[in-house]
Amino acid sequence: MLLLADGTVFWGKGFGAARHTVGEIVFNTSMTGYQEIMTDPSYAGQVIAFTFPHIGNVGANSFDIETTTPPSRGMIVRADVTDPSNYRSIQHLDDWMKSHDLPGLSGIDTRALTRRIRDGGAPTGVIAHAPDGVFDLPALLSEAKAWPGLEGMDLAKEVTTRQTYKWNETLWSFDQMGYGTMETPRRKIVAVDFGAKRNILRNLARLDAEVTVVPATATAEEILGHAPDGIFLANGPGDPAATGKYAVPMVRALIDSGKPIFGICLGHQILCLALGGKTEKMHMGHRGANHPVKDLTTGKVEITSQNHGFVVIGDSLPDDVEVTHVSLFDKSVEGFRHTSKPIFAVQYHPEASPGPEDSHYLFDRFADLIGQHA
Repeated sequence: MLLLADGTVFWGKGFGAARHTVGEIVFNTSMTGYQEIMTDPSYAGQVIAFTFPHIGNVGANSFDIETTTPPSRGMIVRADVTDPSNYRSIQHLDDWMKSHDLPGLSGIDTRALTRRIRDGGAPTGVIAHAPDGVFDLPALLSEAKAWPGLEGMDLAKEVTTRQTYKWNETLWSFDQMGYGTMETPRRKIVAVDFGAKRNILRNLARLDAEVTVVPATATAEEILGHAPDGIFLANGPGDPAATGKYAVPMVRALIDSGKPIFGICLGHQILCLALGGKTEKMHMGHRGANHPVKDLTTGKVEITSQNHGFVVIGDSLPDDVEVTHVSLFDKSVEGFRHTSKPIFAVQYHPEASPGPEDSHYLFDRFADLIGQHA
């Protein structure tokens, strides 16, 4: 069952781990990539309802993950999870969910739930799987009502790396049926891990870059001590204003260093705050692999992969920062650049996991920026 904090109940069929969990209930419109979505650190604190009905049909494997331990809190789908049919599958999704202690719920009216979120915003709720069919409704409702919500919550510290490490793995090759390796670095990039996805790091490594990943709490002195040619601010979960309490002073010092900086998702929002702008909680957020974004610098429209519940307030950006990308759904800010410093950022996920690959050019743009300031 799914029990929302306002008392609304959706009854269905449980799968995955037999337990309950509380979080923000959000929907994702992607047709593929459910494994990447469930393991995206940006989904920490959230239960994901998929609008596409056929989830689990390609099974699960050990390759299509964005982090080792899934940070999401559960999965909601329309149709029962069937036996997989895919040559890369090594495990049933139900077994994969159990192995990560994640509860799942199938058989509910996901269209009704999606409309509920669209009309009223992303609610707090409890997803519960009890094989004996016994639920303590008053206790579960109390737990849902007591959960504080994501606004004001710093989750980057929960998902960030605990120690600095090197990354040299590049993108998947179907010819080799595996990931590549960057062997001859031509530049150094330090990635600040607010909840980095592995495929973002792979896209940085494909730039012939030696990638050093540091914790979200790293100081500017520690980051600059690696002598980077460029600095990357990763994606991540939670309220950017909460994470910004320690991240903004660090990023301001990095800006003063003059090093090229590229931010994605939470990194985009932290950069906004460091430059003097503001962010706010969205009504329901953007989550899916089919969001149209217009690049105002070229006039082109790209179909993007997105996952964010907070947004940059365009009017709050200073005069020396210009908006470069906007959502064609709601005109919200999807990217900006500094007019005199080597700094740019986007709200969406150009690494395309799950796809599409329209936005891969942004990594090449970062490499060009590094080359211009070498």
